[in-house]
Amino acid sequence: MGAMELRPDSRGKVRDIYDCGDSLLMVASDRISAFDVILPDEIPHKGEVLTRLSAFWFNRFKDVMPNHLVSMDVADYPTEYQRYADYLTGRSMLVRKARPVPIECIVRGYLTGSGKKTYDQDGTVCGIRLPAGLVEASKIPEAIFTPSTKAALGEHDENFSFERCCDIVGVEVAEQIRDASLRIYAAASAYAASRGVIIADTKFEFGFIDGHLALIDEALTPDSSRFWPAAGYVPGHVQPSYDKQYVRDWLKANWDMTGQPPQLPTEVVEGTTGRYEEAFQLICGTQFRPMRESHVTA
Repeated sequence: MGAMELRPDSRGKVRDIYDCGDSLLMVASDRISAFDVILPDEIPHKGEVLTRLSAFWFNRFKDVMPNHLVSMDVADYPTEYQRYADYLTGRSMLVRKARPVPIECIVRGYLTGSGKKTYDQDGTVCGIRLPAGLVEASKIPEAIFTPSTKAALGEHDENFSFERCCDIVGVEVAEQIRDASLRIYAAASAYAASRGVIIADTKFEFGFIDGHLALIDEALTPDSSRFWPAAGYVPGHVQPSYDKQYVRDWLKANWDMTGQPPQLPTEVVEGTTGRYEEAFQLICGTQFRPMRESHVTA
């Protein structure tokens, strides 16, 4: 059976969320967004790569930070969803409900993107002063926590200082999410480096489950992170990547950011699928094959 006929209780840029009482069913579509806009094209296998890669990290770091994952086995889902097993297999996970912390927890280990823009203006990133002389893709001496708002669909996230983060969620919670973000990033970066991948930056989301902080949503995927090949890394220019930067670069060259976004050429769609699958293969150490076709586990 194809895509689900059931209406989701909420829909994000990529994920559809179904309320299952004590838990939520998160379904990652193949939609892709860039510059806070959902594009008209889908990227084959993208939803499954995001879900399985998140599950890989959740399981790898469950002793470092609890997370909300319950199961990826459709047989464990509520009965009404099991008839959609063909669609759900690989791209969905049953998760515990959490009280979300309304902060995007961004960790930057390398200077690029919006951080590079503000650094060029005044030598800071989200109010954090960095050493002089850094260039595009420079490694930041010590990874930095740069929170942002969790914007509504169609709106832009806004970076702000840690002090502003404290104002929003309180000092204790702000320190908890900062320390957890930096701790997970350090562990993930060390592992990824052993696989030949640089995690330039990434975004985490947290929530409270039974009063305890937990990692929620997705973790360390090509949608939430910049993954660069370690081989050939040289600062001073934009790096090749295993994420949707390929799509962003094509849009910058072919769209004026007004009106509806254009359709992506076939080569961009196929190239993006290839980059997502390669990221999965490098990090997980196994060839990507859709679960419903190969009967593999996550």
